[in-house]
Amino acid sequence: MAKQQAEATNPVNEKLKALQTTLEKLDKAYGKGTVMRLSDTKVLDVPVISTGSLGLDLALGVGGVPRGRVIEIYGPESSGKTTLTMHCIAEAQKAGGLAAFIDAEHAFDKGYAEKLGIDTANLLISQPDSGEQALEIAEQLISSGAIDICVIDSVAALVPKAELEGDMGDSKMGLQARLMSQALRKLTGVINRTGCCCIFINQLRDKIGVMFGSPETTTGGNALKFYASVRLDIRRIGQIKDGDNVIGNRTRVKVVKNKVAPPFKVVEFDIMYGEGISKAGEVLDLAVDMEVVKKSGSWFSYGTNRLGQGRDGVKEMLKDNPDLLEELENKIKEKIKGDEKALLDTQEPNIADDGELE
Repeated sequence: MAKQQAEATNPVNEKLKALQTTLEKLDKAYGKGTVMRLSDTKVLDVPVISTGSLGLDLALGVGGVPRGRVIEIYGPESSGKTTLTMHCIAEAQKAGGLAAFIDAEHAFDKGYAEKLGIDTANLLISQPDSGEQALEIAEQLISSGAIDICVIDSVAALVPKAELEGDMGDSKMGLQARLMSQALRKLTGVINRTGCCCIFINQLRDKIGVMFGSPETTTGGNALKFYASVRLDIRRIGQIKDGDNVIGNRTRVKVVKNKVAPPFKVVEFDIMYGEGISKAGEVLDLAVDMEVVKKSGSWFSYGTNRLGQGRDGVKEMLKDNPDLLEELENKIKEKIKGDEKALLDTQEPNIADDGELE
């Protein structure tokens, strides 16, 4: 009897009962799963779309760009921003998904998209007249729940109506920043609910009067920096030549922000003109870094087999041997999973949890 009275007056039990009643009311009012315990659902298993780059998928920590999140890809001109997003679209389509491309820059190249593996016949494309129209189209497409990936190219080209209707010399301070802030407030919930991956491509500008640190900043205000779950900084770091002809770029991508895995990972790969990201070249470079493939002088060997001489020759050999390429890919994934510091940026200082430089 005393035990039953103690249980009845136990404040912890009373709190749990009150919580359960509240949860039931919320489920009835807003739908099941409005509030949930992390132990009740697989919230932490983030569904992803591959980027088309093995190294970048591994650097992102979850195997690609996360669905249901806002992603920002920024960098200087001709650094590979659109190429990277086109690879994401191609990978989403390969998995049976639908893709939308909001071409605010009016610079979409159908021939190049097809070379990268995009099924242009089933790609939804829009070339809007204003920033408001672009973001409204994006919101309605994402709200439908049918779109798996939506790319907006680019934030800098999202011109507010007021600016378009004004004269060329008019000053319109902060209009684009306000537009982006309002749009992201509306979009974030819809993106999360539908599981669509929304990628914003952004350009770089220089801030005036910066004496210390980098003067570079992205366009469209600060809202996108906060709402983005993943921010990728992509740079061209060199040219790839065949004799005197430039046939591609060496590209470096840094994961500047990552809410789904540890950030600050860095990866490098080749972007070949007319082909996109060179998978064979990237697998070979990672295999050498992870000591899966041994390099002695200009010779490459895997186990007891000699793969060939010269990086370009071995790249071509791997292209012709997809089974060997897949085997090397799997070995690299195993190695990187067991090494937390793999692909970590060692060239720039990283910020520790206490805010001090490491």
